[in-house]
Amino acid sequence: MDAVIVGIDVSKDRLDVHVLPSGEAFGVGNDPAGIEALAGRLAALEPALVALEASGGMEIVAVAQLAAAGLSVAVVNPAQVRSFADALGKRAKTDPIDAGVIARFAAAAGVKARPLADAQGRLLAELVARRRQITAMIVAEEARLKRAGERQLKKSITRLLAALRRELEVLDAELDGQVRASPAWRIKQDLLASVPGIGKGIARTLIAELPELGSLDRRRIASLAGLAPFTRQSGTWRGKSFIAGGRASVRAALFMGALVASRHNPVLKAFRDKLVAAGKPRIVAIVATARKLLTILNAIIRDQKPWQSA
Repeated sequence: MDAVIVGIDVSKDRLDVHVLPSGEAFGVGNDPAGIEALAGRLAALEPALVALEASGGMEIVAVAQLAAAGLSVAVVNPAQVRSFADALGKRAKTDPIDAGVIARFAAAAGVKARPLADAQGRLLAELVARRRQITAMIVAEEARLKRAGERQLKKSITRLLAALRRELEVLDAELDGQVRASPAWRIKQDLLASVPGIGKGIARTLIAELPELGSLDRRRIASLAGLAPFTRQSGTWRGKSFIAGGRASVRAALFMGALVASRHNPVLKAFRDKLVAAGKPRIVAIVATARKLLTILNAIIRDQKPWQSA
């Protein structure tokens, strides 16, 4: 292997680095000074790719700073890396070992660098994620309110619900401002929302968290969203297909869109009904509808043409 591939395992205070093919390994602090020193050291190696494992947001500063230094950076899925490690027989798990596994995974899987979103794009993604968190808290508190028996407890939950709903209104206003400030986002939102079943919330989730929409073919975009079916087959035995991986927030948004579209979008309703009539379980039919919905949205953004029912 001639190309230099760098794997980085991210923890709160440290970045463990492994370089292929040399096998060089070292660590730096996960702070601006440590990342700056790392960027200078890696730039001298001229790596084809620097791969970091997604680590609950602890990787964001490193990804941004390394990309800003002109390095080709990719964030890889930790579940895929762990499966790769199991295939290699790497049962021991330490940060330096993980960095080596990440580098080998990136090389073997042909991982490609993903363009870094600009500051405005990252802000939109963070606002969308925060809105999702607030919505989840509201749902949880509403469930607690239904179970609450004591009056004082109900008052406490009601006060918190009111505060969360006010915060949700503030976030929605901020999201509106972000979308209106960017003509490109506004055009994308209008195109996506032209499809019956896609509201502003789903459209913004897709804009923020699936920026590849419109630039990939239907199979690759379905894989990114975790809606591509995986087949289990051995000899004459064939198991049920299933979906896995991908971006959970995007998949959840499309699933909700498919539920709405299967009632209010004539094309997708007919598609879902046909599958159910053919004996498919309802959940399978909804997943297939979500995948078809994504294919439609991908084509709409690619062609820059709004939804047309006929």
